[in-house]
Amino acid sequence: MNLEIHQMTGCTQTLSANPKTRAQIETLLQDGKNKELRDRLCCRMSFGTAGLRSAMGAGFSKINDLTVIQTTQGMYHYLLRCFPDVKQRGLVVGYDTRAQASSNCSSESLAKLAATVLLSRDVPVYLFSKYVPTPFVPYAVQRLRAVAGIMITASHNRKEDNGYKVYWENGAQINSPHDKEILSSVERNPEPWSDSWRENLVDHSPLMKDPLEDITRSYMDDLRMLCFHRELNQKTSLKFVHTSFHGVGHDYVQSAFKVFGFNPPIPVPEQKDPDHNFSTVKCPNPEEGECVLELSLRLAEKEGARVVLATDPDADRLAVAEIQDTGRWKVFTGNELAALLGWWMFFCWKKSGVKCDVQDVYMLATAVSSTILRAIASREGFQLEETLPGFKWIGNRVKILLDKGKTVLFAFEESIGYMCRTAVLDKDGVSAAVVVAEMAAYLDSTNMTLEQQLIHIYETYGYHISKTSYFLCYEPITIKRIFERLRNYNAPKQYPESCGAYGVLYVRDIPMGYDSSQQNKRSLLPVSKNSQMITFTFQNGCVATLRASGTEPKIKYYAEMCGRPGKSDRSFLEEELKKVIQVLVEEFLEPSKNGLIWRAL
Repeated sequence: MNLEIHQMTGCTQTLSANPKTRAQIETLLQDGKNKELRDRLCCRMSFGTAGLRSAMGAGFSKINDLTVIQTTQGMYHYLLRCFPDVKQRGLVVGYDTRAQASSNCSSESLAKLAATVLLSRDVPVYLFSKYVPTPFVPYAVQRLRAVAGIMITASHNRKEDNGYKVYWENGAQINSPHDKEILSSVERNPEPWSDSWRENLVDHSPLMKDPLEDITRSYMDDLRMLCFHRELNQKTSLKFVHTSFHGVGHDYVQSAFKVFGFNPPIPVPEQKDPDHNFSTVKCPNPEEGECVLELSLRLAEKEGARVVLATDPDADRLAVAEIQDTGRWKVFTGNELAALLGWWMFFCWKKSGVKCDVQDVYMLATAVSSTILRAIASREGFQLEETLPGFKWIGNRVKILLDKGKTVLFAFEESIGYMCRTAVLDKDGVSAAVVVAEMAAYLDSTNMTLEQQLIHIYETYGYHISKTSYFLCYEPITIKRIFERLRNYNAPKQYPESCGAYGVLYVRDIPMGYDSSQQNKRSLLPVSKNSQMITFTFQNGCVATLRASGTEPKIKYYAEMCGRPGKSDRSFLEEELKKVIQVLVEEFLEPSKNGLIWRAL
């Protein structure tokens, strides 16, 4: 049996180092589950929109001791080529609170293994001694002038998953060519070094440093730059409830509120402390809305709190809900909250009196997000740039703009990810939470609610009605077939000309680099072969995108209808959008035929 395992894994060390993952492979062999063995052992994870992400367990397609060691060894080889001073500058390593007993994996243990690999090659490591929000790693990379950073997290994914996120020296997530070069280095050097398993190195190496205290203090000091109304915050009567979704966020959001002069937010006791089983929610993703926010909403009603703030398990995303006078809870979509935050950041910038040409002021949004900020930018004179989905695209573009002397106020993706200013070149739920609290307190002082201000924004700049949802699809071949059908709809290399009664005006296909709205038919956005994404602009003005998730087994759709400023056409836009989505799903995705499972957001 050992010979057979050796032939399939190519590495006997792999299985002897972790008895629980070894047992998983041996059980699959004994049970003759060859397909699952092939799935686990014959392909390797690749970097998606948020790094490597997969279920914890045995195999090269999973997150485990070996794949973390191999990836870190590959990083080491690549970093040696890129940075002659890597052994002076070092790397930052952080982790969240995930764990799985069946594979003997935890974010902390995997982070220590990553640190061990680097320490064994005399590379200094800044390993956080405690779980931290994901934004702390890119922040620390810049603050400590490290060459790169590693964060072990699966963010809001299901409890079985974990991940390996990499940041470059600029503080932004890696993209091409770094991702491909790291994986190429892994393939060339797959065998673990013997020292890579010596986890006690993190306890004894003089090259190991704990940045927790200094980075926390520095982060909170920089957070003060986002506070514009401290005196108002100190006297507001508004109450806030915060849930950290069993993750890392509680302590850090409490500290952020203190920095802004607020009374501490009321924590949801059942979700305040880390719990890798996420025992009170079916899915640890606050983006799912009211169904997963139930505990926090009920607590807010009991405590008389108007606003609920929910950070996801690694505290890089934020969901917000507000109770209305009718007793109804308004859970803001990612696009709606972005409209509020974009307005607020520009409003505060103008009030601050900073001497800067408004044409040098920027905000950014991803290609699947609402275009509301474009409408605001068009009226107010600042710049709005669009990127591919994922903060790796946003973060790297922001750094380029900063290096050119531009001012970046805000960036977002519709999946409740927000970057308020540029201390962190990634989405940050901690800073976003306290900024929303200050915005709510300011509006309350003018007898306005968040929802009322959102309506005012839409009435001023035009209603932007959007809808986002997804279908679960566990077969990659099915996802590929759906998108290939759209590229060869009625004939080879021919996209759909209509969808039901709605004519298609333009098509943009990111993996193919195609955009029919451009004179040369080439997309202005970078070609990204790793993810499926096609956008349809319909003759009635609706823009809809179909996209395969880079982190989960999902096909997502995003659709938006936009109205004109000063025109109250919300009901018409909502009805028209509903009709387009219905035929889009039925004709382009064919869910019943393809076995897709719908999940409403």
